[in-house]
Amino acid sequence: MNEEKNMQQDIPLKLIHMDEVEATDTKWLWYPYIPYGKITIIQGDPGEGKTTLVLHLAAALTRGKMLGSEEHQEPVTVIYQTAEDGLTDTIKQRLIAANADCSRVLVIDETEQCVSMTDGRLEAAIQQANAKLVILDPIQAYLGAAVDMHRANEVRPIMAHLGNIAEKYGCAIVLIGHMNKSSGQKASYRGLGSIDFAAAARSVLIVARDRESPKIRVMIHAKSSLAPEGKPVAFELDKGNGFRYLGEYDGDLNELLSGSGGKKKSKLAEELLLSELEAGAKAQKDILAKAEECGISKRTMVAAKKALGVQSEKKSDGWYWSLPDNNARMQACKDNESLHPCTLEQEGG
Repeated sequence: MNEEKNMQQDIPLKLIHMDEVEATDTKWLWYPYIPYGKITIIQGDPGEGKTTLVLHLAAALTRGKMLGSEEHQEPVTVIYQTAEDGLTDTIKQRLIAANADCSRVLVIDETEQCVSMTDGRLEAAIQQANAKLVILDPIQAYLGAAVDMHRANEVRPIMAHLGNIAEKYGCAIVLIGHMNKSSGQKASYRGLGSIDFAAAARSVLIVARDRESPKIRVMIHAKSSLAPEGKPVAFELDKGNGFRYLGEYDGDLNELLSGSGGKKKSKLAEELLLSELEAGAKAQKDILAKAEECGISKRTMVAAKKALGVQSEKKSDGWYWSLPDNNARMQACKDNESLHPCTLEQEGG
């Protein structure tokens, strides 16, 4: 301790005048989820699809695409390090399935020595390949053998070093991590190890399963330091059809982590339709406007429309929705004296 104090006393004082600091705008790999030049953490329970999502994102980027968009952009070179899956029988197969340009996906050879976050090879690889995305999966495998991930004083300097590398090369660094089993905690505090991991990251994303629709996985912003939190987005994992990006999704992070998923929003959407259409046909634009007021997305409303068998008819001034005759669900709703969805939300659902 005394030696550390003496070393700190020997460091010359250097003051930074903020009027001499040039302001810069944040650049984004995927706005507002993954910034360039910063650390992003993507975490979730095992088997929820974190790695699959990241690999499909990386694959799209190598082709000059973004998830959910066909617009062309500059292709990105990716460094992907994994300690959990084999390169030949798992990672390469996944990249092929995701239609990645594998010439733009690089791996540091760990045959002789494992890579760590403080390993000089990591910075050298980023510089040599001009990589704009680095993925380390999982976090704990790349801390170094002597580092205790639960000790803040050991985690903090490593994360600071990694953040400096990201900033120096304008590279997005994504760390994939597992969630702990603690319940009743804020989601951003359920990552394994020290809270300093999340503190050092500028963006923390959670991937969770919708328990009502097990094939659906949802990514939600738990922390966003550089932009307003992004809307939840969903993707589907199916043995037959593989990965399918679905786009914006209604869901609350804590609801998803507790297992209730998107059930509340889908129920509210159905209740809204039954309430709005009880008196007869109504303009689609008016229904969707009302849904937006209640915090229900168009996607959820369309799903509810299909579930209830709501009919569409095009008139001179636009599309109109109406309930089918003898709608059983409407009758059940009346029998149960269901409330209007906005009222349900106000009263806690």
